[in-house]
Amino acid sequence: MKPSRSTYLDVRGLRYHCREWGDAGAPRVFMLHGWMDVSASFQFLVDALAREWHVVAPDWRGYGLSEWSGADSYWFADYIGDLDVLLARYSPNEPVKLVGHSMGANIACLYAGARPARVAQVVNLEGFGLRDGDAQDAPQRYAKWLDELAQPQRFRAYESFAALARRLQAQNPRLTESRAAFLARHGGREDAEGLVRLASDPAHKRTHPVLYRLEEAKACWRAITAPVLWIDGAESETLRQLRIHANDYAERKACFARLTEHVVPDAGHMVHHDRPEAVAALIEPFLAT
Repeated sequence: MKPSRSTYLDVRGLRYHCREWGDAGAPRVFMLHGWMDVSASFQFLVDALAREWHVVAPDWRGYGLSEWSGADSYWFADYIGDLDVLLARYSPNEPVKLVGHSMGANIACLYAGARPARVAQVVNLEGFGLRDGDAQDAPQRYAKWLDELAQPQRFRAYESFAALARRLQAQNPRLTESRAAFLARHGGREDAEGLVRLASDPAHKRTHPVLYRLEEAKACWRAITAPVLWIDGAESETLRQLRIHANDYAERKACFARLTEHVVPDAGHMVHHDRPEAVAALIEPFLAT
């Protein structure tokens, strides 16, 4: 495995952890992890890259080794604000290359629309957006959130890191034993009782009270001037789970003016875990241009 190092920065009042690979003088690319994931999740993809890169991957607020916000809930706009600060620290003068998975891809695409001059290229790994919110659902959504605020949140406990690794393999059968063990070590931590839980703030489990507004996301996507490489896993179930139908999916992709699409065979939603070599072979020529 290529060695990584940890850097800690103050970002909007929180102690942020960034994992870095490669020489700081090499071409820089930012990798943005998804929901309930951590920066170390990109290790396999970094290992598969043939060229020299300086890869910077933050743990989002409340994830991994970054500080928890201390709030009852996490707000999506904060990730975009945090990204803006991080990019100013690492690349204040040059447009950046962004690789995002799932939630991280959604953050990257919204940011690229809000700050088009700051972004040179975007790689979207399985970042579709969410199902459009129905305004009629707002009262029930707020009520559910209020009910959850009164309930303490805690992640499931595992007897060992090996048990967590087995759980990860059960969720994703394509995950090899060694990769599952690596992810468990970096994505979990021992608590005071000696049990292993996910190394993130359980507040992420709460229902978000604000409905997803698809038209707002589309407006941001249309404002992107950078080329976008869109990569799906052929066996991904995410579109079905989100109830995003084919016509809706096509309309979303049509918002991107400079879009290139690829589908990776024998890969699910965690495409960078399932087929990191195939993903690297697609993104590296794109990022090098």
